[in-house]
Amino acid sequence: MSENKIIRIAQIVGSMNSGGVESMVMNYYRHIDRTKIQFDFIVLEGSTHIPDQEIKSLGGRIFIVPSYKHIFAYRKALNKLFTENHYDIVHSHVNSLSVFPLSVAKKAGVKVRIAHSHSTTNKKEHLRNFIKNILRLFSKKYATHYFACSELAGRWLFGDKTFDKGLVTIINNAIDLEKFAFNEQTRDIIRAEYGLKDKFVIGHIGRFMSQKNHELLLEAFADVKKERQEAVLLLLGDGPLFEDMKNKAKELGVADSVVFAGVKDNANEYYSAMDLFVLPSLYEGLGMVLIEAQANGLKSLASASVPKAAMVIPKGIDFLPLEKDSWVRSICEFNSDDIDRRSGYMNMKNSIYDINSEAEK
Repeated sequence: MSENKIIRIAQIVGSMNSGGVESMVMNYYRHIDRTKIQFDFIVLEGSTHIPDQEIKSLGGRIFIVPSYKHIFAYRKALNKLFTENHYDIVHSHVNSLSVFPLSVAKKAGVKVRIAHSHSTTNKKEHLRNFIKNILRLFSKKYATHYFACSELAGRWLFGDKTFDKGLVTIINNAIDLEKFAFNEQTRDIIRAEYGLKDKFVIGHIGRFMSQKNHELLLEAFADVKKERQEAVLLLLGDGPLFEDMKNKAKELGVADSVVFAGVKDNANEYYSAMDLFVLPSLYEGLGMVLIEAQANGLKSLASASVPKAAMVIPKGIDFLPLEKDSWVRSICEFNSDDIDRRSGYMNMKNSIYDINSEAEK
């Protein structure tokens, strides 16, 4: 390989809908040496939030391919891309589904094929688990390297034996800490925009899908409102259950106190407007939004199904069981008076979640 040749990596990111995986890949892309390494983004059709202008300005390319639901068309499109572009590396971020792009990559002669685990599973998702557990059997068949966002995610996809042999590389979901630092002026602007002055703002950022457990959150919030009238629930994101959850809020009689803000390009600024962050997920590979919340100095409540590795700042997160009463009690008892929001950024600087140091690795 020529010393001056740029290594071009095909990043298989699935759908780009402003989720955690896409954010993680973009964070690294912004901070790597792009004179030596370049990314191409292979994205599923139907994606709602592709940062195409930024990707192109950084020297990357975007290729839209059919959905996995049309598996033969999907594989055919990938084979054409891999064959024509002669990629040095194919890096797949689609968890147990990585078997599909990586098998095509092997057939096309790509020598370095990375399977990256970003998630785990939950017992309640029976059909999804059945499919995941079948595909997990092939997780190592076509990959040459194994990556994961956490130990839990690595053990889940690749198995305990593979992890204990040191064959799984942990790639920390690092962020630009300065971008998430608490800002009083930003807080005032956003709270004024939504009429949140003097309100107790409970915040959540996540795609509206069963994994994120918005249903439990809304049910708990309805009970919180009985105790704390000043409470408001601020929700960022979109997804297949967006309208269902809006209807759920109406049924619970709390629609006037729930802000469905949608997807925001400046979601990092919304943390400053919140008083408490909540993540009642059924499962997470890590829970990147918790890292972002801690950088903002926000106290967080997370389900016990979220990896404990997400807690960077001591006592920055309280982990709760997935039952409503615990969430109602913890939210109602929360007091922000003793929290120094500006300390979050400083406490996390130079940590394993600081993109400025992690991108070097």
